[in-house]
Amino acid sequence: MKKKLLAALVCASMTVGLLAGCGAPAASSSSGSSTQETTSTAAEGITAENIKVGFVHVSDPSDMGYTYNHDLGTKEMQAALGLSDDQIVNKYNVPEGAECDTALRELVEAGCNIIFATSFGFEDYVKEVAAEYPDVQFCHATGYQAKDSGLSNMHNYFASIYEARYLAGIAAGLKTETNKLGYVAAFPFAEVISGYTAFYLGAKSVNPDVTMDIMYTNSWNDPTVESQVAKALIERGCDVVSQHSDSTAPATTAEENGVWQVGYNNDMIEAAPKASLISARIDWGIYVTEAVQAVINGEEIPVDWCKGLADEAVYLSPLNTDIAAEGTQEAIDEAKAKLISGELHVFEGPLTGTSPEGETYEVADGEYYHEQEEASAPSWCYIVDGCTVVE
Repeated sequence: MKKKLLAALVCASMTVGLLAGCGAPAASSSSGSSTQETTSTAAEGITAENIKVGFVHVSDPSDMGYTYNHDLGTKEMQAALGLSDDQIVNKYNVPEGAECDTALRELVEAGCNIIFATSFGFEDYVKEVAAEYPDVQFCHATGYQAKDSGLSNMHNYFASIYEARYLAGIAAGLKTETNKLGYVAAFPFAEVISGYTAFYLGAKSVNPDVTMDIMYTNSWNDPTVESQVAKALIERGCDVVSQHSDSTAPATTAEENGVWQVGYNNDMIEAAPKASLISARIDWGIYVTEAVQAVINGEEIPVDWCKGLADEAVYLSPLNTDIAAEGTQEAIDEAKAKLISGELHVFEGPLTGTSPEGETYEVADGEYYHEQEEASAPSWCYIVDGCTVVE
């Protein structure tokens, strides 16, 4: 299946799930509510000493990326709530297929009271298993089906990582010498497109001449392919490479080829000290701790949870001042303050993008696209001027 068709199908599915998907939250000049709807039914509660928490991960912490970062959130929750190691059950390296169904059921059988499934492709299995076990709470990261599932024990969660990606883009826009960025993207999903669009817009805010090439790996975690794609982007003249992929391969490939890199999920300076500028990250511990505490207290878990910069749910790793352009930290700090205050919005007009189906979407001057304000899952899936998806 060609990538354009895949993108179209994915965005079409997101359109159904998010009520408007590729055009969901209407652009507006007024701020929308960031408080997500809460509809789950509170349980009777359970003591912290008796609770058991399960996780299903698509990779394992050795990826030094997405699963590594999510696992840090688990440890943060464990320390905050004083749970023992035997109260945490991890299922690592679970494919986004029937294996997820098996892993979820094994966690239920192991006595888990709350289960977190952390990859996009797990959602259908979460929905099915949650329906069979109403006394167990199921929390799915990056998805969108919970609010329409009719299940009081199914929840979606994500963070406004696009805000941090915008700030990371500033570092890239100030550093590039060719005015050409590259982006190693996992899949043509709204989550990924929203992220790389925000990154590009951040770069463009400080460098109006910058453009960006995007190439898909069609995998969340494949270091070999990520390295190959990064190399191909570099050969196209991209001198700063960023990523929505799970490994440090883009960082090390950038260093090997004498260019720079902006990471995701982990501070990648140790892996590539001469290339890695900065990384956009999520503090998963905030949500995981809140959700587990809610089960302990017998309280409701939000059906759809999303927080961002203002709540420190997303943040940047320390800037690599040895290689960053002069004035980078100051530019990031200024933009961050404006994002938190509401003076600046990432997807603000005038802005034009094109969907995979070829439909044009416009945000008028003075308005902005309300990304993740009415649902935790990203919904922006338009390719903006200046960005080119390389087939």
